[in-house]
Amino acid sequence: MKVLLVSLYHPELVRGGAQQICHDLFEGLTDMEGVETTLLAAVDPSMAPLYKSGARITGFDGRPNQFIFLSRGYDYFWHRLEGDDLAEAFANFLLQVRPDVVHFHHFLLLGLDLISLTRRVLPQARIVFTLHEYLTICMANGQMVRRTDNSICDRASPIRCHQCFPEVSPEYFFMREMWVKRHLEAVDVFTTPSRFMIDIFAKWGIDQARLTHVTNGQGDNRLRRPKERARETRNRFGFFGQMVDNKGVWVILEAVNQLRAEGFTDFVVELNGDNLQYASEARRGEIEAFLEAEKTRPIEERILAHNGGYEVSQLPNLMARVDWCLVPSVWREAFGLVVSEAWMHGRPVICSNVGGMAERVTDEKNGLHFAVGDARSLAEVIRRAATEEGLWSRVAAGVKPPAPRSTMVSKFLTLYEDGLTIGADAA
Repeated sequence: MKVLLVSLYHPELVRGGAQQICHDLFEGLTDMEGVETTLLAAVDPSMAPLYKSGARITGFDGRPNQFIFLSRGYDYFWHRLEGDDLAEAFANFLLQVRPDVVHFHHFLLLGLDLISLTRRVLPQARIVFTLHEYLTICMANGQMVRRTDNSICDRASPIRCHQCFPEVSPEYFFMREMWVKRHLEAVDVFTTPSRFMIDIFAKWGIDQARLTHVTNGQGDNRLRRPKERARETRNRFGFFGQMVDNKGVWVILEAVNQLRAEGFTDFVVELNGDNLQYASEARRGEIEAFLEAEKTRPIEERILAHNGGYEVSQLPNLMARVDWCLVPSVWREAFGLVVSEAWMHGRPVICSNVGGMAERVTDEKNGLHFAVGDARSLAEVIRRAATEEGLWSRVAAGVKPPAPRSTMVSKFLTLYEDGLTIGADAA
């Protein structure tokens, strides 16, 4: 069986859940007998050194069966490429690889029309599309968060989308939905990493018979639980991820400010992550100002520290420094890969009470919930976690290892071979 995996970015170029899962699947499939796997990851012109004169698709770092798609001239409203040369290069790539299965993990920087192009070029191929967010439904970065009041959006419509983007008429959103669904007709089966997403996409109009759940598997076998240190208090909290708006770093900062104003300072927060340049100007300024002000405080008065970006291999040591993992995302995360990373290291999670986080983390059992986007609610949970005797031991005892990569690979192989027979309730 020949499988082509198509991704947005390569995780060694830009960290992110979708590309990490795609690469983990690539590695898992590569280890399987009887499966020949190819990875194609799109990049954008900001990575100019990777671009070669006249090239459209090129090898990645000399690695077997790994390639990058040199995107340019991308239309972010219609999600299509300008010009025909890149589409022609993609079609030729399909004819050279001749995959039996084409598994899209994203279409950003590639274009929705490359999905339907795949069907025309390879009419017998099985096309799988994993929905890692809601970009097909929502133009607001695929997060389904209303720009009018930052509330979670429960549905898309021409008028509601126009309210978020007043400069775009409702008619354009109507046509956008028709455009998106037209190209998605080429997909044989859609997968979601969390079960709650099936209902969202079914309500939007995708036939539920074409939607199935396949959990993300944790693929790095090098990671191990840190050696536990005897601590009288469990008052060290860690954030791991990208420093962008939807990850909710600003909620942590506001909670720290509130607790400090109330006179509670017996806790530490460590921020581990980068890509702050991709945050909005307002949030980036807010975070930078907080971090700069924190540096000016006497060492004994500092609560929060930013450790910068990290490699996956550094996670064991970074996780060993904290007791709790903070996941304050302000949208319905499709899965929350950091939850798996925390569990792999025996760390209970404190998370927003929505989306994949809430589906995976059971409040009071293997972690704690707080109200999404509510700094006061997070502050209360941080104070409780840092002071309540026995709380950490109780919820940490409920933490179980995440699903391994082999489980994910096995279920996708079944899906490739048998179509929809594993059904919408596949674990």
